[in-house]
Amino acid sequence: MFRSFFRALGQSFDPAFRRVFLRALLASVATYIVIWLGSWALFSWLGSLLDSWFQTVELWEWLEASLVFLFEAGAFLSLLIASLFIFPGIMAGIMSLFLEEVARAVEGRYYPNLPAPRAQSIPEALRGGLAFAGVTLLFNVLALPFYFIPVINILVFILLNGYLLGREYFELVGLRRLDPGPAKALRRGHRGRVLSAGAIIAFLFVIPLVNLAAPIIATAFMLHILEATRREL
Repeated sequence: MFRSFFRALGQSFDPAFRRVFLRALLASVATYIVIWLGSWALFSWLGSLLDSWFQTVELWEWLEASLVFLFEAGAFLSLLIASLFIFPGIMAGIMSLFLEEVARAVEGRYYPNLPAPRAQSIPEALRGGLAFAGVTLLFNVLALPFYFIPVINILVFILLNGYLLGREYFELVGLRRLDPGPAKALRRGHRGRVLSAGAIIAFLFVIPLVNLAAPIIATAFMLHILEATRREL
C-alpha cells in the first residue's frame, strides 16, 4: 500500500496532473462562490425576518441590534466551519469529472501494456461523479454536529471519509476496467485495504494546501491499489 502511495506522490508534478489541478481549482472556486452567495443571501433573508419580528415585540434598540449582529456573526462562522469540512466532497466531486486524464497519465507511466480502458457512457460517468459528491456531502452534513467536538471531530472525519472516499475512488477507478458488478465485488473482497487507503486519502484532505491536490493524488493512489488487487486474483 505504501509503495502505491509513494508512487502517486512521485508523479504529483506530472504535466497532466497540473492541468487537471488548475481546471478543478477554478471550478471549485466558482462553486464555492455560488454556495457562499446563496447561503449568505438565505441568512440575510432570515436576518431581515428576525429584525422585523424584533420590531413587533418592541425590544430596546441596542438589544435588537446586538441580537441581529450575533445571528449574522453565528451564521458567518457556521458557514466558514461547514465549508472547511465539506470541502473534500465538493473538490472530490469536481475532480472526479477529470479522472480519465489523471488515470491515463498514471497508466502511461506505470502500466503501459494495459489494453484500452473500458468505454464508459457519459450518463454512467456523470451518475458516478454526482452520486459520489451527493453521498459524501450528505454523510458529512449528518456528521456535522460531531465536528464541533474536539478530538472526536478528527476521528469521525477520518473514519467516515475514509470509508466514503475509499469506496468511491476505488469504484470510480475500477469502472474504467471492470463492469459495475465486478468492480463492487473486488472492492468488497479487499474492503480492509480500501478502507485503509481511504483513511490516508481523508487525512490528506485535512492538511492545509495539500488538500488542494489531494483528489489527484487519491486518484493515482487508488489506481495503483486497483492494479495490485487485480494482480492478486
